[in-house]
Amino acid sequence: MVYPREVLNHLKWTSDASLDDATVWYVHRGAPDDVTSVRGSSIRALGKGFFETDEASIPYHRVIRIEHRGEVVFDRERERRG
Repeated sequence: MVYPREVLNHLKWTSDASLDDATVWYVHRGAPDDVTSVRGSSIRALGKGFFETDEASIPYHRVIRIEHRGEVVFDRERERRG
């Protein structure tokens, strides 16, 4: 199983990838359909249990999808199905 933290670290530290080109979709209660997104360029730090933006600390368990340059690189439902 692949985890969101691994995917985000890979995008941050791999030379042919870029965290800035990612979009992270996550559960955010109160948002339309309880889901919102953040651009990778807004991510300030990747912690052990969460990532940080200027506005919030978002736990990795809330991440439902990560897209990179238009391609889905993490999908929680797909990971669950195996």
